[in-house]
Amino acid sequence: MDAVGLTPVLALSAGLFTLGVLGVLTRKNALIVFMCIELMLNAVNLSFVAFARHHGNLDGHVFAVFVMAVAAAEAAVGLALVILLFRNRVTVQLDDLDRLRG
Repeated sequence: MDAVGLTPVLALSAGLFTLGVLGVLTRKNALIVFMCIELMLNAVNLSFVAFARHHGNLDGHVFAVFVMAVAAAEAAVGLALVILLFRNRVTVQLDDLDRLRG
């Protein structure tokens, strides 16, 4: 089996991270913003694993598991906040959520 080099994997990771940043900066829906943040975390995981494989150790895999745990917690808290905002304001558009008072 032919192994893929480090450069194409890092290029893919950078592309995914850039796509996530663009999504966070341009989208107005809170759910889409959370999905873009998850995309950015997965891009970082990909680069951790690529560097770990390139150097021949397991440190990057361990960091990737920790990042996945943090991402799962962030998704749970973020989804709970979105549901709470939808119950109170009946919208998840970030432009409509410019005030903190009810």
